[in-house]
Amino acid sequence: MTLGLIDLPWWGYIAVTLGLTHITIASITIFLHRHQAHRSLDLHPLPSHFFRFWLWLTTGMVTKEWTAIHRKHHAKCETVDDPHSPQIVGIAKVLREGSELYRAEAKNMETMERYGHGTPDDWLERNVYDKHSRKGVALMLIIDVILFGPIGLTIWAIQMAWAPIMAAGVINGIGHYWGYRNFQAEDASTNIVPWGILIGGEELHNNHHAYATSARLSNKWYEFDIGWMYICILQWMGLAQVKKVAPKLRLDAAKTECDADTLQAVISHRYEVLAKYAQSLKQTLAKEVDHLKEAATNLGVDRSTLKRWVLADSKTLQEDERAKLNLVLSKTSTLDKVYKMREELITVWQRSTSSKDELVKQLEDWCHRAEESGIEVLQNFSRRLRCYA
Repeated sequence: MTLGLIDLPWWGYIAVTLGLTHITIASITIFLHRHQAHRSLDLHPLPSHFFRFWLWLTTGMVTKEWTAIHRKHHAKCETVDDPHSPQIVGIAKVLREGSELYRAEAKNMETMERYGHGTPDDWLERNVYDKHSRKGVALMLIIDVILFGPIGLTIWAIQMAWAPIMAAGVINGIGHYWGYRNFQAEDASTNIVPWGILIGGEELHNNHHAYATSARLSNKWYEFDIGWMYICILQWMGLAQVKKVAPKLRLDAAKTECDADTLQAVISHRYEVLAKYAQSLKQTLAKEVDHLKEAATNLGVDRSTLKRWVLADSKTLQEDERAKLNLVLSKTSTLDKVYKMREELITVWQRSTSSKDELVKQLEDWCHRAEESGIEVLQNFSRRLRCYA
């Protein structure tokens, strides 16, 4: 027998709990993440204020703090300055202490000043949501108990644990440690699963790091981002306006030479380019592995380590790792050529001082050398690259 205003069967309480926690996750991904941190969409004041109020009740998080910490995460990703990188502090620490890492960074006033600009600074934010952030979760406890009786304590506890576990732990931890990658982003971000439902679409974390300002996190035809579905509904209702989504790759099979459009497409889709190139490196390594066994064994390098080094951005390797890799690659001219040409291709979008014409010429020269190399994977890759439009 319930002592609250609402009496439900056992499965009803489960459904209510899941519904309440899902609203919290939707508020985080739509309001805090896509709207505030990355400005990928504009929100009407009505949903914007609702999300702020709901997050005050269910998380106690301050908009400026969350936004600043997340922006710093992107700016300093996988470095010692990243507020919560499992590559730096370890996956166990992020999973267990994600909220503690958040609270520690929130005390960093330099982070708040540098990355917290453009967040709400109205009377409600200053006098309620920021000043009394803990009173919101206390009010939520009272509401849960009044509505559901003693079991409301359990519902409230799950609500309070949901964001720290799912967002601070799973996304910040597993989303930079385990999963599949559509794009060779300059960090360890991964897509956990292709169906972003439980965590509002944030499961598609590699897609997000490749195109951080995109309001849509799904990229492949088989991926589903429920947060994007909610945004589309809000936009249909006139309560949101999408500002940017990830560009769709277009190939023009008739193109045989690189031009300004090719250059722009390659730069826009550079992480997709690197992901495709990684496939070429994997194929070449598989064919050449027998030639590398002796050299790798002599250096104490196993096959999995060698594969990781070959596919990694060279800047992420330690000096001794790069030295060993170069020694191993010297035993096979084919893999050495494929590996070095990747480094040369990356310079196309890194040379910001070069003119557009110079970069187009550099890209065309790269394609010409790839097709003249006699290496099939390079030839095929170059022909596809010329089709970027």
